[in-house]
Amino acid sequence: MSERSGQEGDARALALHERYRGKVQSFPKCPIGGLDDFAVWYTPGVAAACRAIAADAAAAYRYTNKGNTIAIVSNGTRVLGLGDIGPLAGLPVMEGKALLFKYLGGVDAVPLCIDAPAADDVVRAVCAIAPSFGGINLEDISQPACFRVLTAVRERLTIPVWHDDQQGSATAALAGLTNALEVVGKALRDVRIALVGIGAANISTYRLLTAAGVDSGAIVACDRRGTLHRGRADIDAQRDAFREKWEVCRDSNADQVAGGIDAALRGADVCLAFAGSGPGIVTQTALRGMRRDAIVFACGNPVPEIWPADARAAGARIVATGRSDFPNQVNNALVFPGLFRGVLDVRARSISDEMALAAAHALASAIPRSALTEERILPALDEPTLAADVAAAVGVAAQRQGLAAIACDAAALRSGALAAIAAVRDATARLLGPTLA
Repeated sequence: MSERSGQEGDARALALHERYRGKVQSFPKCPIGGLDDFAVWYTPGVAAACRAIAADAAAAYRYTNKGNTIAIVSNGTRVLGLGDIGPLAGLPVMEGKALLFKYLGGVDAVPLCIDAPAADDVVRAVCAIAPSFGGINLEDISQPACFRVLTAVRERLTIPVWHDDQQGSATAALAGLTNALEVVGKALRDVRIALVGIGAANISTYRLLTAAGVDSGAIVACDRRGTLHRGRADIDAQRDAFREKWEVCRDSNADQVAGGIDAALRGADVCLAFAGSGPGIVTQTALRGMRRDAIVFACGNPVPEIWPADARAAGARIVATGRSDFPNQVNNALVFPGLFRGVLDVRARSISDEMALAAAHALASAIPRSALTEERILPALDEPTLAADVAAAVGVAAQRQGLAAIACDAAALRSGALAAIAAVRDATARLLGPTLA
């Protein structure tokens, strides 16, 4: 993308954001034939619903929209590739996320950008607003606070909580890697994997890879100071604050490889880079040290850690990025709309690694094995049944683990999700038109 085209894209985005003043709004879901109907929907009729919920908290799922509503909570401390821009500047991103939840998954999502830079403040805020919601999506919170927040909120609440920068990235990456390995004829349990960058996304990717059966010793992670191993005294000294990184130091890298990115990639089959935006983080020299049929995911946004053409020239057989203008986009939006659709439809009380693995499997299975190619390892966002397939897989996994309050088979979950999504798209087209002017 040239500088000029980038500037033109920015100008168009600003003009359209100004025209519509955002991307989401509230809209009635009940019929209103006249002012007399407010006696049912508001006072005095609403008191009957209040009394029912006061007597039985679970009745909120019958008499309110709680069961289809989630909160998108961010403190704006790590927004996209923009860094710590604060909650107000992060609002356009959270509105965009709410749009994707609704349009792709039929899920009502409320963007909540909060002035709470400290982890404890975020935890208190999320717990305080939780009664209004059926689930929580944490977004764009810096590390290590993001780990503390996710753990604390999940322990305190009985509704599902998900940090998309961690778990969504990992789920999409695992799905793409599954299919990439199928193309090159390698098995997940047999490959050596290098993780470039060890922030929220790759910490969760590490956990999900090991949950999927990868030997932790076959993973070598690398941050700005070099590879992670048991001799990293700088991380050891801060193990209370960065306990997740210390766990990677302790449990991965069986050969105790020391050095930088070049050392981490030497002899690796797979490079999974979530190191942040910027070209040249991963070099061609480093990639040339990888094994034959190398797989490279350069997921930095908006600029990948290495450009795809450069990666292929250095010997990579399959290259994926986080961008939509290259093949093989590793996109969280492939995951979270369907995942939350399934979670809400069975009223799951949490989201487990097993549910994330089920989502990754459904995502990978969206492309028939015979249709996989070096430039098609992940489905596109417009695959018509993708979110419904993910929803069904996640809902079934939640029931299998005893985490669901509602029993529903895969076929019913899938058909219900398809109906919910179709209704949203039909209403959007009727209200606003089918295309962007």
